[in-house]
Amino acid sequence: MPIGTAAPDAAQLAAVRHHLIGFLDPHERYSASAFVDDALAIVERSSLPIIVVGGTGFYLRALAGDVALGGARDEALRARLAREAQLHPPDVLHAWLAARDPRRASAIEPADRYRVVRALEAALGGERHTERRNLRTAGIPFVKTYLEIPQVELEQRIRARVDRMLEAGLVEEAERVGADAIAADAVGYPQALAYARGFSTRGELREQLYRATRRYAKRQATWFRTEPELVRISRYDDVEQLARTLPGW
Repeated sequence: MPIGTAAPDAAQLAAVRHHLIGFLDPHERYSASAFVDDALAIVERSSLPIIVVGGTGFYLRALAGDVALGGARDEALRARLAREAQLHPPDVLHAWLAARDPRRASAIEPADRYRVVRALEAALGGERHTERRNLRTAGIPFVKTYLEIPQVELEQRIRARVDRMLEAGLVEEAERVGADAIAADAVGYPQALAYARGFSTRGELREQLYRATRRYAKRQATWFRTEPELVRISRYDDVEQLARTLPGW
């Protein structure tokens, strides 16, 4: 899913070694705990500093060790939630999550049924928390930074991103992935599939993608306002300022 996820291109991959890029099938289930295991293994093998980049705040917080992850599952609750997901539209499930865990709900798109159900499972006590390995428990120094971009510039970047995705073939990629894939709930894919089925015009698709991406960016900003020990960088191109936040500077 390189277009909709803005994965690094061949030149970027050749210039800098990347990890965990394009390594999952869109139909494959993944979780924060699996990400922590995969990412931690890479960090511990590396002799160089690792830069973890992305906007999925919960995964980053889990890797740092600032949130408890689930252990054993309550299979009965999981089966019940699976039935609820079949009976009710996504917004109903999201409203249920918002009532139990409003902060987590604010970081998940209501249409992202899979992540809403998983979050509900955790909120309803379906996962017994256990101590897991992470950067903190492994004694690995790290710093969390947030690159702040002015709102006007962010809006421009989002619109430019939407245009690039459409020109690169987002609709065709969404059709290849298919509506039944777990990852098909990611921002951009439901809108592209709706367009492919004739439910919108090209112009409407562009605006829908813009609004969906903008909402996602807003949820990211909301999430990171409560991120513990976060260093905010006011100018994202100020490399020297960023370097001063690193351990051992």
